[in-house]
Amino acid sequence: MLAGGETVLVAVSGGADSVALLHLLQSLAAEWRLRLHVLHVDHQLRADSAADADFVRALGVRLGVPVDVATVAVDRRGSLEDSARSARYAALETSAARIGAERIALGHTADDQAETVLMRLVQGAGVRGLSGIPPVRGRIIRPLIALRRSALEAELRRAGLSWVEDPTNRDPKFLRNRIRHELLPLLSDSYNPEISATLVRLATLARETVTALDEAAAAELDRLAVWGDRAVTLRLAAVRALPRPIAAEILRQAAARLGSRAPLRAWAHRGLKRVLAVPVPRRPFKLGGVTVEVSGALTRLASAPLPALTERIVAVPGRTELPEIGQALEARLIGADAYAIPREPSRVAFDADDLAAPLIVRARRRGERFVAFGGAERRLKTLLIEAKVPRWERGRVPVIEAGGMIVWVGHLRRSAAARVTARTKRVLELALVPLAQPDRPQ
Repeated sequence: MLAGGETVLVAVSGGADSVALLHLLQSLAAEWRLRLHVLHVDHQLRADSAADADFVRALGVRLGVPVDVATVAVDRRGSLEDSARSARYAALETSAARIGAERIALGHTADDQAETVLMRLVQGAGVRGLSGIPPVRGRIIRPLIALRRSALEAELRRAGLSWVEDPTNRDPKFLRNRIRHELLPLLSDSYNPEISATLVRLATLARETVTALDEAAAAELDRLAVWGDRAVTLRLAAVRALPRPIAAEILRQAAARLGSRAPLRAWAHRGLKRVLAVPVPRRPFKLGGVTVEVSGALTRLASAPLPALTERIVAVPGRTELPEIGQALEARLIGADAYAIPREPSRVAFDADDLAAPLIVRARRRGERFVAFGGAERRLKTLLIEAKVPRWERGRVPVIEAGGMIVWVGHLRRSAAARVTARTKRVLELALVPLAQPDRPQ
């Protein structure tokens, strides 16, 4: 948690746990060369909450540690506990950034760990939820996580330090309070006197399992992922070949790297497992701001939609840039004498004098049909599916029309219109080429 020499922001509410945290860190400060700074967060949920701030200020003066007080507004819609926690952590991160703190110390104890594990067990959590409160997460550290609250209170009495009791910690409307004051005592008295220690041990074992799972999934994600602009694509067969827990974790980590903040609830895990199931989900779904979509052999996770292809009139002759898809459409007028018909899918030729104007490049439209060269009329959507174009790319395939009729589905098929024959005098050649990327500064 600490190597020595750090600036540590200590969260102090005024309760026994946080007072003990500050007391113990202050006792180590000289030897460990720690620079301590206290932040008290006033949630304004009680009429007398300002008195807690005054208590913490006085404690800071006694221990010789500077104290700041952050007053936050808590959204009372939804879960009051979750809103207060979010506001508190935001205030801590802001204060830590301001003072340049390498660590944020919180006063969670072994009792908090046991309560958390039991609460998540009651709520139906999986192994990740049962891992409880992490001792270290980013710059947040919890130095008291292995200590019992009773031992800390005894230490405070020995040191002659007092603390304040928050009356909301006994309010039964909060699940954690019912776990702390009703369920845990019942389990301890009637089933297992060491239930708290048992739950803490369970959290440790679960965390070891989750750590191993995370490391294995991270390695597989690095091996399998194709990263794009705010998106990642994975081959389903390769992901499905892995053990199911690792496969689901790969998708969760991919979403997290793209910025997903989805809570680790059962609904999120069910959504990820749907991607691995057969049949796959036909519609995209959201996971904390990240869209998850399956098409054919691929799955894609993206934090932003792909830019749509804008309709443009094609310059003939000339070059029409299509920056949304990173390509350009080049149009050349060439004499038919000794012209060789191109065989590459990105280049097609038409009888220029038999092609109606204007020439337009655009995205496909719903329900469109297309007559391919040498084939019958068919739905454009069917052509794209058979060509294995992923669903998220189908609206970006350039469709070129002449006089209102589709003459070329870029890179895939041309129509039978304006064929180059022995009577052709002028050839219009169309080519889709990569758009040159600007040079990046060295």
